[in-house]
Amino acid sequence: MQISEVAARTGLPLRTIRQYEDCGLVVPSASSPGGFPLYTDSDVARLTVIRRMQPLGFGLDETRELLTSVDRLAADLPGTETELDEEERALLVARVRRYEEAAAARVADLRAQLARAEEFAASLASRLTT
Repeated sequence: MQISEVAARTGLPLRTIRQYEDCGLVVPSASSPGGFPLYTDSDVARLTVIRRMQPLGFGLDETRELLTSVDRLAADLPGTETELDEEERALLVARVRRYEEAAAARVADLRAQLARAEEFAASLASRLTT
């Protein structure tokens, strides 16, 4: 699919998708005969992960580290050149687990902020009805 369709599916602006390409977070899987980048469902899934990390405050370097770790774990096929040794696999799993824990903590913080914001909005609304 072309970048405009990817933008529509991910909710990301074209400029942001191009920025992610420039910094190597996502690489289009193919090119059209005219040389335009083409994306697969896998590329869209990767962009969706990046988009989901943004509101949690993860930076580009953290996003890159997580995606690299997930990619390496996904490529871990026993009996092939991509098979990881136990130590490296454990390191990668621990890294992904740390991101999972950090994401859960950040979600909890956002929920607390939302609750305070809702309380504030409700207090304003109650002042208008009295």
